Amino acid sequence: MTSNQREISAAKTGAESLLLGLKRNGIDYIFANSGTDFPPIIEAFVALGEDLTPRPVTVPHETASVAMAHGYYLVTGKPQATMVHVNVGLANSVMGVINAASDNIPVVVLSGRTPITESGRQGSRVTPIQYGQEMYNQSSLVSDITKFNYEMRYAEQGELLATRATRLAGSEPRGPVYISLPREPLMDTIPASATAAAPAQSVSSPAYPDPEAVAAAAAWLAGAAAPLIICQRGDPHGRLATEIVQLADEFAVPVVEPFTIRNVMPSDHPMFLGYDVKAPLAEADVVLVVDSAVPWMESLHRPREGTRIIHLGSDPHFQRMPIRSYRSDLAIVSDPAAGVASISAAMRALAVNADGRRDEFVARAVQRRERAEALSAQGCASPMTTEWMSRCIADAMDDRAVVFSELGVAPDAMRLCGPNRVFTVPHSGGLGWGVPAALGAQLADRERLCIACVGDGSYMFANPVACHQIAEALELPILTIIKNNGIWNAVRRSVVSSYPNGAAVRANRMPLIDLEPAPDYLQIASASRAYVERIEHGRDLPAALERAIGVIRSERRQAVLELRIAVSDRQ
Repeated sequence: MTSNQREISAAKTGAESLLLGLKRNGIDYIFANSGTDFPPIIEAFVALGEDLTPRPVTVPHETASVAMAHGYYLVTGKPQATMVHVNVGLANSVMGVINAASDNIPVVVLSGRTPITESGRQGSRVTPIQYGQEMYNQSSLVSDITKFNYEMRYAEQGELLATRATRLAGSEPRGPVYISLPREPLMDTIPASATAAAPAQSVSSPAYPDPEAVAAAAAWLAGAAAPLIICQRGDPHGRLATEIVQLADEFAVPVVEPFTIRNVMPSDHPMFLGYDVKAPLAEADVVLVVDSAVPWMESLHRPREGTRIIHLGSDPHFQRMPIRSYRSDLAIVSDPAAGVASISAAMRALAVNADGRRDEFVARAVQRRERAEALSAQGCASPMTTEWMSRCIADAMDDRAVVFSELGVAPDAMRLCGPNRVFTVPHSGGLGWGVPAALGAQLADRERLCIACVGDGSYMFANPVACHQIAEALELPILTIIKNNGIWNAVRRSVVSSYPNGAAVRANRMPLIDLEPAPDYLQIASASRAYVERIEHGRDLPAALERAIGVIRSERRQAVLELRIAVSDRQ
C-alpha cells in the first residue's frame, strides 16, 4: 500500500466513503461525465489511490456511459457504475437508464446534485449555475425506472448507500438503482463516532421453483402433443441456454426466440425453429414462456383456445409493465436456469412420447436454415440486403465474437455457435445504445471481437464523436458497421403496416423519415483515426470485413465500415 492509500475503515469524507464502498461491493469501473459537483469525488480518487477505488473512466456523453455499463454486464455478469453531472447530466442519461431497466441490467447510477446550502458549509453554492440546476425532486427523473433511489444526507452514509444500492441492483429481478449526491455530504468530514465501515451485505440468492408448480408444468409438457418453448434472452453466463438445449434435446421440444434480445439457441440446433413465433404458437398445446416480457403480440397472433401457458422467471408477470395481459395458467417464480432444470428433472420421471415429433422438427429446422441461406444469397447486390450483410458478419466471427445490434443484423440469416453472440437493443428502444455497449464489452474483454451493427439513424443517436473518442482514448478497437439506407426505415415500415393503402404510402416522398443528405460518417470516425471503408456492393463485403478485422487484430485500432443497404420491409 502506498503512502496516499488508507484502509477502508479510515475514510475521512463522504466522497471517500462512497468510493471505498463501491469498490468493496464489486464495482470496478465508474463511467463518468464530470461537472462542478465532482471536486470531492476527484479529490477522493487521488487521495485514496487506485487500488482502493473503482477505476474512473471519462465518457464525454452520458447516454454512452450507461450503455457502456450495460454492455460490460452482458459479457461479464458484473454490475458497474456511472456518474453524471447533476440534473442536466442525469437528463441525458435517462434513455440509457430506461434501456437498462427494460433489460434488467444492474447499473449503479450516481449523479451530483446542486448544493443545498447557499453559504456556511463546505460545498455551498459558489456559481450561478448551481441556482439554475436546482430541482424540487431530482430523483423524479429516474424514480419510475429504478429499483431504488435516495439522496445522500450525511458523510457517513457513503459506504452504506454503496452497499445498499449494489445489493439491490444485483438481486432479482435485477435493474438500475440511483443515488443523488449533494456536494455538502460528499465534502463533509465523517464524525469520529461514525468511522466504522458499513456491514457487509450479500446479493439475494436465486429463487428456486415451487415443487408443486414444477410437477404441474412437467406433467403438462410431458403430456403435450405439440409443446413449445419461448425464450428471448438468456443470462450472461449461458446457464439458461444450457438448460433449454438439454430439455429440447431430451424431450424433442422445439424452441422459438421471438423479439430476441440476447440470443439463446445455437442456430443449427435441430429443435430451433428460429425467430418467428406465429406458426409455432398457433400449433402449440402447451407453451413454456421463459423470462420473456413480450412472447408474442396479442393483436397479431396469440395461442389458440385451450393451449396451456406457463410463464417462468424471476418476475414472470413483469410487474414493472403497467399493461401486460398475456394469459398464464401457471406462473413460476424462479431463477430461469434453475426452473428449466427442475422441469427437465421432473419430466424424466414421466412417460414422454417425443419420438413421434422429433423427426418433424428436425426437418423443419433444416428447411428454415435453407430458406434463410437462400434469402441471404439473393441479397449480394448493390445495394446489399440486411440478410446478406448478416450472413457475411457471421462468417467473419470467431466463436467468441459478439454483435451489438441496433436496427442492425437479421439473426435468422446468421450461423451462431451458441448463446450470447447477438445482443439486440432492448424493447424500450432507446437509440444510441449499440456502439457504446460494444465499447463496454470491449473494455471487459480486450481480446474479444466486439461488433456494433447499427442503422445510420442509430449511429447519429450514439453521439459518434464521443464514442470514437472513447474508443481511441481507451484503446478499444471495436468494429462499427453502419447500415446506410438514408431513411428511418423502422418508421417507414410502421407507416406501411398501419396504413398499407394510405396517402403516405402512395406519396412520392414520405415525410419525417428522410436522412438525406447524409453526412460523411467515415470522416467522423477518421477524426479519431479509425480505419474506415465504404462498401457499395455486397460482393465486396467479405473482403472488407477481413481487412477491418485484420486492422483490429494487428494494429489494435477501431474500424468503421459504412454499407449501402437496401430498404426492406423485413429489417
